[in-house]
Amino acid sequence: MATITRADFANRLKESSGLTAAEAYKLVDLIFSEIGESLIRGEQVKVANLGTFKILEKSARMGRNPKTGAPAVISARRTVSFKPSAEFKNKL
Repeated sequence: MATITRADFANRLKESSGLTAAEAYKLVDLIFSEIGESLIRGEQVKVANLGTFKILEKSARMGRNPKTGAPAVISARRTVSFKPSAEFKNKL
């Protein structure tokens, strides 16, 4: 499984748009910062032809320690969910 990094995004942007490396990195960081800030505010983020990022609120529940089998409380938390668009799925 390949990992795509911010540097990969910036390099592709630099090659395709003619931006300098510094400008490309700054733009990629700005995009990811905006997505992150929107999610922190609880907003849903839709990216055309890619998909939707949203926050899921998970409540506390009982679970088990897989090593010992002892019961353990899994605390309430917020997590990010991504749902790919139909167009993105078709390209895969």
